[in-house]
Amino acid sequence: MLIQVLQAQVAAALLDCEAVVFTPDAPVTFKSGIQSPVYIDNRRLPFWPEQWQVVIEGFRQVITALKLEFDVIAGIAAAGIPHSAALAYLLGTPSIFVRKQAKEHGLKSLVEGGDVTRRRVLLVEDLVTTGGSSLAGVEALRAAGAVVKDCLCITSYGFAEAAKAFNAANVRLHPLTPFSAIVVEASRRGMFGQPELDLLERWMRDPHQWQTAE
Repeated sequence: MLIQVLQAQVAAALLDCEAVVFTPDAPVTFKSGIQSPVYIDNRRLPFWPEQWQVVIEGFRQVITALKLEFDVIAGIAAAGIPHSAALAYLLGTPSIFVRKQAKEHGLKSLVEGGDVTRRRVLLVEDLVTTGGSSLAGVEALRAAGAVVKDCLCITSYGFAEAAKAFNAANVRLHPLTPFSAIVVEASRRGMFGQPELDLLERWMRDPHQWQTAE
């Protein structure tokens, strides 16, 4: 019950800060190559402190409910960093971040902020599509000597390929709210009519071929 309530609260927070944009006539292309009729911009959250607080507090509730154990919190650059840093500050936990690629100057490190050798690291991501960026971060952390078993994210589209990738990497993914919960809340608010709901259902069922599906 707690998880369902939290999913609804986070979905409402994202809609309140206009982080969810429906663009059926101009699909957005993700880094994975998937084209989407909807775009979720969680980078808007820090501009809306009340809604952001719902998310950060939600992370704390999930950590407590699942009894997650960790020594360090890591954010994926760049979108995951505000949320990981805020959560680490709330919990009084060391905070680091993981670059997507090393800088050409300096120490050229992928993991920035501190030594994670033999330390349990909780990864924080803003949004998971196929899991590629998150799992690249896991790989970088493990290469630096960290132990990574869990990843928190604000939102996940719930694609089967993401679940498969996380399972293969032996990482548990814990989204605060799935995309399906956002659709339910948006529908309750009258933001989506039946044609939009049908399109979103088709996209969620086959994100690679939804535009050609009947």
